[in-house]
Amino acid sequence: MKIGFIGLGIMGRPMALNLLKHGHALRVWSRREASMQALLDAGATGATNPAELASDADIIFTMVPDAPDVHEVLFGDKGITKGARPGLIAVDMSTINPIAARTLASDLDALGIDFLDAPVSGGEVGAIAGTLSIMAGGKPEVFARVQPYFACMGKTVSHVGKAGAGQAAKAANQIITGVSVMMVAEAFNFAEKNGVDLVRLREALMGGSAASKTLEVHGQRMLDRHFDPGFKSWMRQKDMNIVMEAAHALGICLPLTAATAQMYNAVMASDLGEADQTIVIKLLEQLSGIRKD
Repeated sequence: MKIGFIGLGIMGRPMALNLLKHGHALRVWSRREASMQALLDAGATGATNPAELASDADIIFTMVPDAPDVHEVLFGDKGITKGARPGLIAVDMSTINPIAARTLASDLDALGIDFLDAPVSGGEVGAIAGTLSIMAGGKPEVFARVQPYFACMGKTVSHVGKAGAGQAAKAANQIITGVSVMMVAEAFNFAEKNGVDLVRLREALMGGSAASKTLEVHGQRMLDRHFDPGFKSWMRQKDMNIVMEAAHALGICLPLTAATAQMYNAVMASDLGEADQTIVIKLLEQLSGIRKD
């Protein structure tokens, strides 16, 4: 099948490269021409706009920041739908609101285009290694056709339900990961204010029931003061807001998620949006009168 890929940022670029590494011919497009260069050097061909890319594609993967970007890529003046052939499969791997994903699926279905929402978890490290967790929503038969290509980018690939279910699963993932980062930051902040050695604290906690991947990886980032982005704070804020918007629409209560969303709003207000999500500990330290850097 002829494959297209749109969105070649911190996640999309290595994901697209992994498709090439598995021997698949690939055509790419990005709003920033420079972002395509690594793919062109690796053997991909370029397109001048999404419509041109869609003109001879069977599957197009998109990996862009948010729902308005997905809509523009699909339905804009030179969007995918302007050049798509009947039977095209559009696979959005961005993280967007589940309600928006269901709307996109319905609008594309009316044009004879199949749609999967297939967001990912695993960060830049997982994107590079091809070990992402991929959560897909959409028709089972469409998922089956795309699954071999998902396998080039992810280690755990799951079909979780109808259109929008992939985004709902990703939102659930972001609740757990976002709140967990906040919990580790709060625990470290509390312990340090009480004179505890944080290195020894982490070692002790990793040996008990508080042990987690978040404490292992992100806790170490906090100790190292390594705030270069693996997952930028503005992305965490965006994802928390997606969850809260969906919760408001559904009329459900998510108190821990709401508190975490507010903290990342404060991170953004402190002009720390480009830093890693673990920078939230710095904000807590400032609020607690702890000064480090």
